Amino acid sequence: MSPRQHEARREPRQAAEGSVLVEFRNPQKREVEGELVDLSAGGFRMAHSSIELIPGMVVKFSHSSAKGSARVVWNRILENRVETGFLIF
Repeated sequence: MSPRQHEARREPRQAAEGSVLVEFRNPQKREVEGELVDLSAGGFRMAHSSIELIPGMVVKFSHSSAKGSARVVWNRILENRVETGFLIF
């Protein structure tokens, strides 16, 4: 990490596993299933295969540690999967 870069995370993350279900309307009800990658007190990251989750989108979610509403913060498209970060509110 260069001197100009710094850690932007406000909360520590813990590795996690298990299934995640995300629901949203676009305009019809849609669901994305994926795998939990990590958790923090205020958010989580999941791996999945959908390109429908857009930063700023509000979703309902459910996984083994919590359920509720979250906002899509970012997506990272990798070779064979997508990772999405969520902020829980």
